[in-house]
Amino acid sequence: MSAYTHQDPRLHGIKTKIRVVPNFPKSGIMFQDITTLLLDPKAFKDTIDLFVERYKGKNISVVAGIEARGFIFGPPIALAIGAKFVPLRKPKKLPGKVISQEYILEYGRDCLEMHVGAVETGDRAIVVDDLIATGGTLCAAMDLLERVGAEVVECACVIELPELKVHTYIYDRVVNV
Repeated sequence: MSAYTHQDPRLHGIKTKIRVVPNFPKSGIMFQDITTLLLDPKAFKDTIDLFVERYKGKNISVVAGIEARGFIFGPPIALAIGAKFVPLRKPKKLPGKVISQEYILEYGRDCLEMHVGAVETGDRAIVVDDLIATGGTLCAAMDLLERVGAEVVECACVIELPELKVHTYIYDRVVNV
């Protein structure tokens, strides 16, 4: 589900900078490598600008980035729109008190954590990650934020894998460039 129904000329440049690596990290996976996008300052800036244009003036107070690639895209978006950046981390990576949300993957379980008090009731949040595949991690991020009283406005992802079935719960709330 693309954020842009018209063809913004920047989209082509962004798409051409994402490298597809066959059979990584295991056979049958077509890995979408954003490191090649990051090597091109114009394409990287265009990616950030597209999200900033979408969220500027929308009263977003929290940009929550999912470890690890959400940490690349989230902070510049947060700075540009005047929001705080909240990292959503894997277990035991944050010092102090945390709140956790467990979720199920195709191959097991995982968990996201954030600092207690980082997000407050009434905060308007977006969740940022590089890619949406099945949506399990994004669902966990939204659940975590909503448990503390935030309104999750949207999830912002650079890449969507349309061949995978996305959780219906989040599909209408995901935007990607």
